[in-house]
Amino acid sequence: MARSTDDKRNFALRESGGQETSVFSGRTPRQAALKAARRLEPASSEDEAQRTKIELREKGTKKVHIYEGWAWEEDAPDDKPDWMPDRITEANVSKQGIEHLEEI
Repeated sequence: MARSTDDKRNFALRESGGQETSVFSGRTPRQAALKAARRLEPASSEDEAQRTKIELREKGTKKVHIYEGWAWEEDAPDDKPDWMPDRITEANVSKQGIEHLEEI
């Protein structure tokens, strides 16, 4: 199935017990993983950030994308809009692999 470039896909965040607690959308699994990572407890700097396993199942499939994610706070850019706080949460992820579920 061909996708147009602006098609959003939905990814369910899986907890350790297999329950799916949130849904993140994005064009790519990485984009959804970054959104999930931004919800982690932020560290004071990227170097001090705890790395956390993030598992996202693509809705409608048995494919689980596995990432290592971390978040940290940093100063907002000087040209930030008025509504943006002075400290913002940044995040990054590193893909660890893909697993296929037997059943959903």
